[in-house]
Amino acid sequence: MEKLNSTVAVSFVIMIIFLRWVWKFLNWVWIQPKKMEKRLKMEGFKGSSYKLLLGDMKEINTMVEEAKTKPMNFTNDYAARVLPHFTKLMLQYGKNSFMWLGPKPTMFITDPELIREILSKSYIYQKIQGNPITKLLAQGLASYETEKWAKHRRIINPAFHLDKLKHMLPSFYLSCCDMLRKWESIVSSEGSEIDVWPFLQTLTSDAISRTAFGSNYEEGRQIFELQKEQAELILQAVRWLYIPGWRFVPTKRNKRMKQIAKEVRSLVLGIINKRIREMKAGEAAKDDLLGILLESNFKEIQMHRNKNFGMTIDEVIEECKLFYFAGQETTSVLLVWTLILLSKHVDWQERAREEVRQVFGSNKPDYETLNQLKVVTMIFNEVLRLYPPGIMIGRTVHEETKLGNLSLPAGMLLMLPAIWLHHDNETWGDDAKEFKPERFGEGVNKATKGKFAYFPFSWGPRICIGLNFAMLEAKMALALILQHYAFDLSPSYAHAPHTIITLQPQHGAPLILRKL
Repeated sequence: MEKLNSTVAVSFVIMIIFLRWVWKFLNWVWIQPKKMEKRLKMEGFKGSSYKLLLGDMKEINTMVEEAKTKPMNFTNDYAARVLPHFTKLMLQYGKNSFMWLGPKPTMFITDPELIREILSKSYIYQKIQGNPITKLLAQGLASYETEKWAKHRRIINPAFHLDKLKHMLPSFYLSCCDMLRKWESIVSSEGSEIDVWPFLQTLTSDAISRTAFGSNYEEGRQIFELQKEQAELILQAVRWLYIPGWRFVPTKRNKRMKQIAKEVRSLVLGIINKRIREMKAGEAAKDDLLGILLESNFKEIQMHRNKNFGMTIDEVIEECKLFYFAGQETTSVLLVWTLILLSKHVDWQERAREEVRQVFGSNKPDYETLNQLKVVTMIFNEVLRLYPPGIMIGRTVHEETKLGNLSLPAGMLLMLPAIWLHHDNETWGDDAKEFKPERFGEGVNKATKGKFAYFPFSWGPRICIGLNFAMLEAKMALALILQHYAFDLSPSYAHAPHTIITLQPQHGAPLILRKL
């Protein structure tokens, strides 16, 4: 009898646990989303109806995959290709409409002043911490919040001071020269077709390897290739609903992502340990990002006499992974879209080349002369407007929040479409989709008519820490390319912007290069 009672008691406990789990699951996939949907509609918001579990994700993925099956005519009006569901939603429901990423309501914020408020209050509107799988690519400064973010920003800041960046220009120069030497061996006297996209990826990977770790691209090739593969696998994973615990299921993709993360960690740890051994042996700290970061971290710990005020080795590894990925991606996509657009607009290519000749002559570019490139700066600003590396910024609120006249419930996801504001006729005029660098002739504020409508590197406290790094590297690369080559779009070029974390040319960038 006693044994029977024990069995009944255990069964009862198991039943209670099971029912609680069922209730939590039902609340997550249906009850809570339907409550949110009812509230949003009562407050006047318009959007799609919630569909069990997946929300709008099936339709989003279908539309994205369909858009990728064919290139488009050359136009800078490509939003419908990279964000087909968003474009459809805006046409159907208007501004501040919402959709569903799984059970999460997701609102598009298109009002410039509301976006300014969101990006300026990073302690309220925080990064979306959705699928934990994304952490396998890199964590670091870009994903941290509040006190941890502030600590890491403080420690990393010295690596991006202008006086430090000036010392990195020789590394940029060497990386550019390596690429130009490769082109020299390929391009004939009559001109040759080259897909410049992989070369630009190699260039920026080489530059980040030299400036971050003191190595070069050949030594960092394995890290770069692994991180590139990881980005593609993660993008595939986040397009579908994240089910808690799914990342532990030993699927082929999950196993490969974990293997890549392990290999990258091992490679980066090897670089860090080697540097720490050199510092302990009394060698002077190197003036690269890793050396400056380790020195800054050591000073922070010494100042407070407590290692908790510094970064752990694991945190340093994550920052290095982030350096490598973000430092390479942003500059390479800026350069590739710049070359594509200058191939279409040869008049601006000539204007930029003439400016480079006047400023540099046959001299090697340096910091002061790079900052004199007004036409080149105008061109980069316009390229970043038309083809921002990150076309969308995501934020979330963790408690009931008032945003302008909007009342946002806790858990609401917010999407800030840079591409929408950058292409908006109300701000930029009827020629908003056209390539016109002259609009930046008197700076960004004049071009936007004082409106908040331009944020290619985000904005506010969390503006990209590598902004000056990326722009200096891009100026160096473009100046040297313009000195040595003229270029046109190849007839084989297929215009197909698409996103793999950043906005990239799906079918590469074949150009006809001619030696000067």
